[in-house]
Amino acid sequence: MAAEKKVKATAGKDTWSPEAQIERLTQEITTLQWHVASNKKDYDAKRALLQKVAKRRRFLRYLKENHLDRYAEVSKKTGLKV
Repeated sequence: MAAEKKVKATAGKDTWSPEAQIERLTQEITTLQWHVASNKKDYDAKRALLQKVAKRRRFLRYLKENHLDRYAEVSKKTGLKV
């Protein structure tokens, strides 16, 4: 995970926007996927991974319902197939 990107905020220190949250969650999910794949019996990490995936899906659903242009931009930038 040495090549992790920093979350790019929309305006300065904007970390509360749905876009920033989705990018942050995507980075954490990637890290946890690697961990869960190598530690198959770590059920707490698997549960945390599933919670983060669900939270990211809620953010994506919010953007899709309310801000379709921002949704398309985020899905393209993060490479999510949604």
